[in-house]
Amino acid sequence: MRICLKAWSMMPILAFAGVCGAPSVHANDSAAGTSARHAHEAYTSAINSNNLESLAAMLTDDVVFLSPNEPAVIGKAAVRAWSAEYLKAFRIHWDKTVKDFTVAGDWAFERYSYKQNDKPAGGGVSVTDTGKGLIVYHRDSGGKWRVARDAWNSDLPLPAK
Repeated sequence: MRICLKAWSMMPILAFAGVCGAPSVHANDSAAGTSARHAHEAYTSAINSNNLESLAAMLTDDVVFLSPNEPAVIGKAAVRAWSAEYLKAFRIHWDKTVKDFTVAGDWAFERYSYKQNDKPAGGGVSVTDTGKGLIVYHRDSGGKWRVARDAWNSDLPLPAK
């Protein structure tokens, strides 16, 4: 039952964003939308900075990462630990292309595609991936857009075991 409740926890937000007729705008349609769209650029820059503090500053306290072939990473402390290991192992670069960006009040929803290049910190062959994802941003009380949810998956097949 607890898992079911967690899965449904985003439903009110999604309903608010479109199904219930809340005003929503595409990012280029208003000042709020333009501000939210800058969140995409700030988040991508934080990722590509390879700086844990820059990345953590972009996250809500209850952030959730849903990365390919791994369990959900829930909460800022857990995402911070996950990211620290990732940044320790690789020098990363992500190109994220916005496919759709919608703002509904203090929430924004982005669908994107990505190309990722991870260079092993100790040298070796780079890992390249392509895929798609969804990000949910939340505007905090200070007006800053932060990542509340980031879910992505690879277009590449799973490696053979």
